[in-house]
Amino acid sequence: MPSRRITSQDVADRAGVSRTTVSFVLNDVKEANISEETRRRVLTAAEELEYVPDAAAQALASGRTQTIGMVFRTYSYSTADLAHMQILQGLMEVANQSGVRLLVDIVNERDTADIYVNLSRNNRIDGLILSDPRIDDQAFYDLLNDGFPVVLLGRLPGIKVSSVEFANRAGARAAVDHLLGQGHSRIGFVGYAPLSFTGVTERLQGYQDALAAADIAFDETLVRYGDRKPGTGLAAITSLLEISELPTAIFVSSDVLAFPALAAIRQHGLRIPEDIAVVGFDDHPLAQYAAPPLTTVRLSFEEMGRQAGKMLLDQLLRAAAPGREIELAGELIVRASSVRQG
Repeated sequence: MPSRRITSQDVADRAGVSRTTVSFVLNDVKEANISEETRRRVLTAAEELEYVPDAAAQALASGRTQTIGMVFRTYSYSTADLAHMQILQGLMEVANQSGVRLLVDIVNERDTADIYVNLSRNNRIDGLILSDPRIDDQAFYDLLNDGFPVVLLGRLPGIKVSSVEFANRAGARAAVDHLLGQGHSRIGFVGYAPLSFTGVTERLQGYQDALAAADIAFDETLVRYGDRKPGTGLAAITSLLEISELPTAIFVSSDVLAFPALAAIRQHGLRIPEDIAVVGFDDHPLAQYAAPPLTTVRLSFEEMGRQAGKMLLDQLLRAAAPGREIELAGELIVRASSVRQG
């Protein structure tokens, strides 16, 4: 027996054809017009490798596109966010093992509805994974009303939809508890996007939870938000550094925004962490190389992609009903940006 699970890509490589051709042959798709010689090569390769088609691929082959969609919503800096690539890495692992294709798109606020219509109602995909849900996204609710299979990366409270999310509130609470433990009581908060993004709301709630537990009143003058326009995240941080009574620490709810926060603090002639401590969120691979290295909450984006892919395929196979929620815990990683030396 093979030492690892054989995939349709292995069969494609052995037969010298594409993975799509393998799928057409093994699922006996007559409309594909595969030559008899190519069909024979694929079947021989599958037999030699002892390939067993995944149940998901077989189920999706019947009257479906054998394609799932992944749509990333953009806000501010997200088009360059490495987290998207990590999510895709995990999702591609599941797609490859299951013999289905993956269609990826990035949308902004102007074309969201058109993208959803093109992908779902025009039968281009069998199901959709959507990142960063918004409570005011009417196009998303239209998908649900259509009964289209959807999995969210994030969650919408009160909506029965499958989702994979990080424990944002608990992770933010741990980050701010750490700052409180370092003796800080005047702690700023910077959201990576507006509160219409549920991830921002949950991280703000964790920040408030920690302050309340320490009997520190919530102060809105210490709170800022980025926006969907480039540069507004940095502007939010800069405005927080220009108030009369500065915070002694800042919780920035995304590492990608925490990096310019470190630069802005230094540009204001302040030391990190002696004058202002900083904690981020995500544990971007470059966080350990920041100046100083960034304390942050580590998240597994690859695992998020894997779990979302499995959840969507389960829905398509009717092995699971919509509405299941998976929450992935984060881990506080303490580095020099928040801890005074000596």
